[in-house]
Amino acid sequence: MTVPYRWVIVAVGALMTCVAMGAMFSLAIFQQPIAAATGWSHLGISSAMTLNFIVMGLGGFMWGMLSDRFGPRVVVLIGAVILGIALVVASRAVSLLQFQLAYGVLVGLAASAFFAPMIAATTAWFDTNRGLAVSLVTVGIGVAPMTISPLARWLITAYDWRMAMLIIGIGAWALLLPSAFLVRMPAGGATGSGVDHSSHNERPSLSRVFRSPQFLVLGFTFFACCAAHSGPIFHMVSYATICGVAPMAAVSIYSVEGLAGLGGRLVYGAAADRFGVKPVLVIGLLVQAIVLSLYLFAHELTQFYALAMIFGSAYGGVMPLYAVLAHEYFGPRIIGTVFGAATMLSSIGMAFGPLIGGWIYDTYASYSWLFIGSALVGLGAAAIALAFPPLPARKGEAALQGS
Repeated sequence: MTVPYRWVIVAVGALMTCVAMGAMFSLAIFQQPIAAATGWSHLGISSAMTLNFIVMGLGGFMWGMLSDRFGPRVVVLIGAVILGIALVVASRAVSLLQFQLAYGVLVGLAASAFFAPMIAATTAWFDTNRGLAVSLVTVGIGVAPMTISPLARWLITAYDWRMAMLIIGIGAWALLLPSAFLVRMPAGGATGSGVDHSSHNERPSLSRVFRSPQFLVLGFTFFACCAAHSGPIFHMVSYATICGVAPMAAVSIYSVEGLAGLGGRLVYGAAADRFGVKPVLVIGLLVQAIVLSLYLFAHELTQFYALAMIFGSAYGGVMPLYAVLAHEYFGPRIIGTVFGAATMLSSIGMAFGPLIGGWIYDTYASYSWLFIGSALVGLGAAAIALAFPPLPARKGEAALQGS
């Protein structure tokens, strides 16, 4: 039986997000070997990740706009070329500044070239099961820590960090460049409904879009959601160790969250298709906030595992829903731009969490206020999500036009 091409797009999107995000987040695996081999400070090496988030946010907006104008294939092809170059150059860096520019700037720029364009392409192919399809594309993000990170660790053990990073860069080229040529939009162009912020057949006014209630709620919800969970995710291993969990066992908590996130993407995506995106998103945000507060009472590994399963499924499950809402509110013509802008706000939220968490621990010698504050921010995200305006009517119904 022939597989409909739309599912090929989903598979390609999942592969691209896995390779790109896996390459970026593998810095955690490289940090210690790089420091030991070069004498560069851990702070200097890890600052490349902060640069990743900043550049990724700005890049997501830029690539989204280019995707709307030139199509997703061109954008992901350029991203694939840059990602391989970035990793190869970083593997040859002879100074910390060179490494930070190559890994922190170029890798972040390249990694952001896949998410918004592939989400735009996927939503264009699906009129039904859109939530599930988008969730499957983002599964690649959850798979990355279980594939690219172990591969990086094995390569470092077998060779050294430079050769390992070089091999991953060449591997990224081998996987992503051929895959980019499989990306295409459906015949006849993208379809879908959305609020029309344009006049007649002109391109929608981005200034009106970014001032619209739909985008403001979308952007601030996405920001608060990521600000809520990024700190606890980044500091979870350290927090569990402080609570008495053995170091190796504490690392496994992160893996449990990743596995749960895979299931959460499927469950929340399917639920959104059945019950509507907004109620599922609000429920997911509430679950995330509640579990964050419960971490204050976790002291044993089994308790951390139980909470990690719920927490991972919640934050992993809600992330794809923002893309579905962007498509439903604004339609397919500018979804790359709109979702890229929303992703930029979410990246800023992601960047705040680890920094604030580190400051809290340095100041109070405890992570308690991190989890309390994150839970409150998570509740704020759910409250903002309740303000989402009603979704526009689909074709055949009276849609909101020109508002």
